[in-house]
Amino acid sequence: MSAINNVMKNNFRNLELDEFLSETLRDAGYGRVEVQKTPIGTRITLSVTRPGLVIGRKGTGIKDLTSKLEQKFGLSNPQISVVELEAPELNPKIMCNRIAQLIERGTAFRRAAIWTNNTIMNAGALGVEITVAGKLRSERAHFEKHAAGLVPKSGDVANKVVRYGVTHVLTKMGLMGIQLKIALKNEMPREFEMIDSETSEKTIENQKMETGVQVGAEENKTTEG
Repeated sequence: MSAINNVMKNNFRNLELDEFLSETLRDAGYGRVEVQKTPIGTRITLSVTRPGLVIGRKGTGIKDLTSKLEQKFGLSNPQISVVELEAPELNPKIMCNRIAQLIERGTAFRRAAIWTNNTIMNAGALGVEITVAGKLRSERAHFEKHAAGLVPKSGDVANKVVRYGVTHVLTKMGLMGIQLKIALKNEMPREFEMIDSETSEKTIENQKMETGVQVGAEENKTTEG
């Protein structure tokens, strides 16, 4: 098998694995998975909001999950480790699933979208955009968009800052799709400013003078002691 086919096969398997874990660990607040091949097997790192539901009582849950992954995806000696997410409100997959769960429980999609919007912005996001599409209130399908803050649409900034999440929920009216975009503030590139050569030289000289004064003061204290 060529290197290109091998990479495509691994990427397709990772997509299937991510979809399987999203459905299986939905109640545990599944966020993402990282797969890494090692000489002794396959290391799988799961990021969830409730690790206890994944591990189970006396490790029964994680043992069952390990056997399923080994049989379904043909992973060699899978070793699963579970990590708790520090900021689940900034994970688009988790927040998409929360919107879907609220809608399944009978909450209006508009109220669920607005609540999620406010929760994400209060967690420190740069911006958020939620799109709900499908048969929302009538037999005719349409969509609604709820946004807050700043969400870059194109360019290198959008590729680095924006995270996506998509999920679906089946209601009495039909299938409803939910797309969520979160712009992370801490991923924004640092701003810079141009400084003239004269200004930079003066700044360096001032720093040297301040350092010399501090060193002289410390020597005087040592001599007096």
